[in-house]
Amino acid sequence: MAKIRHLGIMVFVFLMLLSSLAVVTEAFGAATSMRFIYPSPSGSFVPAWIAKEAGYFASEGLDVEVVRVGGGTRVVAAMLGGSASITQPGAPAAMAAAARGADVVIIACINRVSPYHLMVRPEITQLTDLKGKNAGISAFGSASDFVVRLALKKYGLEPGKDVAILPMGGQPEGLAALQNGSIHLLGLTFPFSLSAAKLGMKELIKVSELGIEDVGGAVVTTRSFIARQRDTGLRFMRAFIRGMHRYGTDKEFSKRVLAKYSSIRDEQILEATWNEVAPTLLKVPRPSPKGMQLLFEGLFKDKTPLPKPESFVDNTLVDELERSGFIDSVYK
Repeated sequence: MAKIRHLGIMVFVFLMLLSSLAVVTEAFGAATSMRFIYPSPSGSFVPAWIAKEAGYFASEGLDVEVVRVGGGTRVVAAMLGGSASITQPGAPAAMAAAARGADVVIIACINRVSPYHLMVRPEITQLTDLKGKNAGISAFGSASDFVVRLALKKYGLEPGKDVAILPMGGQPEGLAALQNGSIHLLGLTFPFSLSAAKLGMKELIKVSELGIEDVGGAVVTTRSFIARQRDTGLRFMRAFIRGMHRYGTDKEFSKRVLAKYSSIRDEQILEATWNEVAPTLLKVPRPSPKGMQLLFEGLFKDKTPLPKPESFVDNTLVDELERSGFIDSVYK
């Protein structure tokens, strides 16, 4: 009888352990694992980092791995290859891929102001001095590629003919090349533009002053992802919007997050980056028709037949969050 009781106790303990394991497994299984890819450790990508560090992704039941892949076109390629569900590659890279027939769509953006500063070596005094020299971009088809070509054409220089266009892989790599003289012009965003200035480089053009409306910090996914996992997309955007709000309202926390992901410890650069980006953040992160049209004309003016502008954007996630009152609740 004692043996039977002992066996019964052992069975009871075993069943309790199985029950506990099931509860733990269910708890861990509740989190949806996903990867988010961005191209550069600059101020435009802080909202997703904040969403990660502040626990906003976790509160939405998302376990998000945040990974850098240099160059917007590489980010898009990684997403299409299955390495990430949602990315932030820059609008030009996303639109170029969509125009080629890829399943790529812009679902949000952080602002409508171009973050780029065209930085040059000290010996360059005007854009025409660049004739016969090298300009750096992160990758062909990236946002930096678009703005560098746009600026060169605006001042009568033909990209690839008058000025060689060289892919650097990312802003940190480009800054090193600018410093050592391998290139003479580079499109940089904060904090790297300020780092370049501290190294003796000069700002030749602040792109936002050219009157160009941008689709800044474009958030990009695929239509198939939205169709299959719309709820995950909504949860991601809820956390991302909370990250944008925190970015704009909590300077010290934002600077700590930027320092972590960019490895920058210079307080002046961190402060200047926040001052540059935070005031431009949108409450409702919806790409503007004007900004999309400018990109459309710059990227596809010679393409026949012209792609349809609406094929590049899906505003339904942001629209739903706005209609539901979620965005107002974050900003109240």
